[in-house]
Amino acid sequence: MAKRATKHIPIEASSGNVFADLGLPDAEDLDTKVRLAVKINRMVAAQRLNQVTAAARLNVSQPKISALKNYRLDGFSVERLMRFIAALGEDVKISFGPRKTAGSRGRLLVQRP
Repeated sequence: MAKRATKHIPIEASSGNVFADLGLPDAEDLDTKVRLAVKINRMVAAQRLNQVTAAARLNVSQPKISALKNYRLDGFSVERLMRFIAALGEDVKISFGPRKTAGSRGRLLVQRP
């Protein structure tokens, strides 16, 4: 059996935010929106809501639910996504705390309980 030639592929550690790693503007906002959308999509699935029922519950059109399901989040603010989570029956908690390292910029985190 012939030996395969192996190529060295450099690997770079992630910062934890794929959007920042890609150098996208507003990476923090994009990361927050995606995390909130994941939560909403999981809640919709867990409650077995179809898109029409979810749209009625969230007081939006069905195409907005489709966009949310497919993570097309341009038309959604972080606040609006948090309101969706509340409308689907869960509390949204906002807390403040000191930065991890002095002199660094504060972060916006979305965490699972």
